[in-house]
Amino acid sequence: MAEKFFKYHGLGNDFVILDRRSGGQDVDPELARKLCDRHRGVGADGVLVLRDATRGAARMIIYNADGSVPEMCGNGVRCAAKYLVDRQREKPDHIDIETDSGPIRCRLHYREESVDEVEVAMGPAKLVDSTLPSAQTGSPFLEQELPGYPGLKGSAVSLGNPHLVIFAQPLEAIETLGPRLEDHPLFPQQTNVELVNQTGSGLRLRVWERGVGLTQACGTGACAAAAAAVALGRAPSSEWLTVELPGGVLRVRVEPELKAVLMRGPAIFAFEGCF
Repeated sequence: MAEKFFKYHGLGNDFVILDRRSGGQDVDPELARKLCDRHRGVGADGVLVLRDATRGAARMIIYNADGSVPEMCGNGVRCAAKYLVDRQREKPDHIDIETDSGPIRCRLHYREESVDEVEVAMGPAKLVDSTLPSAQTGSPFLEQELPGYPGLKGSAVSLGNPHLVIFAQPLEAIETLGPRLEDHPLFPQQTNVELVNQTGSGLRLRVWERGVGLTQACGTGACAAAAAAVALGRAPSSEWLTVELPGGVLRVRVEPELKAVLMRGPAIFAFEGCF
């Protein structure tokens, strides 16, 4: 039997949603790769599989375009929240979604009875984590030179998934640096890579996503960049920062000591179909 899919995007970071809450099974990496193929499949940066949850509206399992499974996806969770709420009668002010990095609370903002923007409580940003260089040293990796890249300094941040944030480099260099740094030996599970420039009180960045490549936007990448900026004293805490990505703008707020990160941005329904 044919299965229905739903296509959503957050600032051009696009996903195929499969709703398998009624006893459906998870997908395998091969199917995820086929669905994400932009020439022979639906085309997407990832697949979001929704399953029954014990502590939320659904459990979201994420597959990257290469079939790998990341812990968290900020744009993806916004799209999942919109999908879940727009297809029910009640219009709550928030819902919880389970992920591999823990439960995520999504606050909903409506326009004409439809979810327009989603504010996501991303949890703390961590500088010491098993997925970061700090796993070996026990100390934060902040504005330190990357072995094998003389003069290139970066900062490692976890938002439930690993990120390497690099300031003051040409943003177009992400096309060459991204695929090389994704596999840097400092990161035991590979890493997402962000090149960031400051724009007054805001940030402009491009992201190379682990297991995907260049994307129009990355929610956790925007949060990691903002957290690194706050940790390095480049940006204030407790204020909404404008983070500009190729696909559009997210707003990110980092609390003191990186104890909590909030992200707000749009989620857009594109189309639905069957495969």
